[in-house]
Order: sequence, then structure tokens, then C-alpha cells
Amino acid sequence: MTTAAVLDRITSVTLSSVTLPLPAGISDAKVLTGRQRPMTEVAFLFAEITTAAGLDGIGFSYAKRAGGPAQFAHAREVAPDLIGEDPSDIGRLWTKLVWAGASVGRSGAATQALAAVDVALWDLKAKRAGLPLAKLLGAHRDSVRCYNTSGGFLHEPVEQVRDNATRTLESGVGGIKIKVGQPDWREDLRRVAAVRAHIGDDVPLMVDANQQWDRSTAMRVSQALEEFGLVWIEEPLDAYDAEGHADLARTLTTAVASGEMLSSVAEHYELIRHRAVDILQPDAPRIGGITQFLKLATLADHANLQLAPHFAMEIHVHLAAAYPHEPWVEHFDWLYPLFDERLETSGGRMHLSARPGLGITLSEQARAWTVDTVTVG
Repeated sequence: MTTAAVLDRITSVTLSSVTLPLPAGISDAKVLTGRQRPMTEVAFLFAEITTAAGLDGIGFSYAKRAGGPAQFAHAREVAPDLIGEDPSDIGRLWTKLVWAGASVGRSGAATQALAAVDVALWDLKAKRAGLPLAKLLGAHRDSVRCYNTSGGFLHEPVEQVRDNATRTLESGVGGIKIKVGQPDWREDLRRVAAVRAHIGDDVPLMVDANQQWDRSTAMRVSQALEEFGLVWIEEPLDAYDAEGHADLARTLTTAVASGEMLSSVAEHYELIRHRAVDILQPDAPRIGGITQFLKLATLADHANLQLAPHFAMEIHVHLAAAYPHEPWVEHFDWLYPLFDERLETSGGRMHLSARPGLGITLSEQARAWTVDTVTVG
């Protein structure tokens, strides 16, 4: 005898645009080369979904420098299509929302707006099961290797970067990433040498050029960086230059990493197809959420690639824990004021909490930084 599936229905969706101010203007190579202004804030789109059964889920996406209002506006337009739907049908709902906004495409701000909703639906599903999201997906581990980026930006002198590294390692984070890609690449080498000497040869060290080298410079500087025993060289070239990245990956002993700036599974597939990277760095909010991330993770696993998701560690710790090959997760302390909870780091690893879903709730400070909000349903 069969029984009807237990169904639930979405009764409301609340969208909030939250502006997170940063303590100081942040500069990487894109600022030093004049392509961008220092970053002073990050715009977040939060989606909070409630159901007839009394369940709730929370998810978020974000934009740096520009795009936050666009994400909020698009999400507000398509969110009414969720009302009355079964929240368990996440894949179908993602497709429904994509088609609701088909005229603006399947990447970029459009699908980044959907990411907040998609993440909230996965959070809700895991809460219904009473499981952390990683356990719902099928975890391979209860903790993941983690490295810090927020202490290695170019607006700080190398002495400060070294001090930041010391505090980071003392906090239990396992690796250090610093920014490179300055107009004078010799200064990059001096900074890397200084940090390597400070932390020692056994601490994992990564560098990130933020797409600011041309092919010849990338080859020259990357080969010079080989002596420092780096875990990877990140975004040495334009994110869409798959062939150039492939040349580097074939030539270098050091791993090549990229992917954070791509905004769809299809764009990442070009890196995979060209064997352009050793380490793929997708960002779930940027590629459309967890549903799309899982598709990409399957492709990456099939290609035997390492995974190091970008930013948003509150989401990515779960997705990395569910990836078959040992991954890395990027530790950023910028988002601390937004949530009431903290992820634990010790022994060089970031640990899953026992809380169901993503294990996060919005703080009163996040509510205070809300600049626009709408509820449908």
C-alpha cells in the first residue's frame, strides 16, 4: 500500500537588501591597476522562506561594488512564482524562476538573484530533515581545510600582512593567501618572500593575482614564484582565458586555480574542458545557488579536479564537506556581523556545526543594515 507524499507549500518569501560596511577600503590588484575603486561595502541579498507547515529557510547572495540593487530587483519580480509551491521541489523551482526571467539570461545578476532563494530552499530542506546541510547532501568529512584571504590585501604594508598571518594561524586557520598582481611584479615577489619567510615553509601559502597579468607576465612571474612552494597561483589571467590558463597549467609545477568570477556552470565547463585549472573555485551565490553548484561539483569530480570554493564560507563549508576530494574553504571574517553564529576553526580546519541547515540566523545588526525589503505571499 502506498501513501501520498507529505507535501508542504511556500506561504511567503521575504527579500532583504543589506549593505555591509567594511572597516577600511579594500584594495587588490584591480585597484592598483586602475580598473576598480577600493571596496568599502558589500551588498547582500537575503531570502527568507516560510511554509504552511511552519518551516523556514534562509539563503543569501551578494555583490561587490555594483549589482546589489539589480539582484534585489530581479528577485522581487520572480519571487511571487514561488507562492503555493512545494519547497522540496528545488530543481524544478530553479528552472521555473530561470524561465520567469529568461529574457535576461541564465548567468550574472539574474541567476545570482535566484541563488539566494535556492540556498534558502536547501536550508529549509535540511532543517526539515533535522540535519546540517552537508549531512543532507552526504558528507565525506566533518571538517575541511581552510585558508584566510582577508588579511592579505594590497592596501596593507607587508609588515601588517605578516602580523595578520600570525593572528590567523593562531586562530586555527590552516593557510594564508595574499594578493599579488601589482604594476611592478618584482614587488610581488618581495612580498611573497617576506610572508613565506615569516610563516615558515610548512604553512600552506597561496597567491591571487585577480586576473591582472597578461600571458607573458603570468608565465614569467608564475615561474619565479615556483621557489616559494605555493599551494596554488590564483587567477593569473583573465577569468575567461581558458587557453592561457591551460598553457600555464601544463607548464607550472605549482597548481593553477580560477573560477570565482564565472557566473554559470557553462562558463566553468570551459575551464574543465580545456584542462585550464588544477583547482576549480566556484562561488555558489555567483553561479545560481546550491543546485547549480552540485551540477558543477559532479563535473569537477569527473575531471579529478581539486575544489576551493570562493568566499561565503557559511555556505561553502557544507558543499566542500560533501565533495569527494579533499577541498579547501576560504575563510573571510567580513561576514561575522551578519550572523549570530560562528564557524569553528582549529587545527587548520573549519568544522561543521551540529545545527540543522546552514546553521545561521540573521543578526540584529544585519537587520539594522537593511536598506530595502519586501515580502510576497
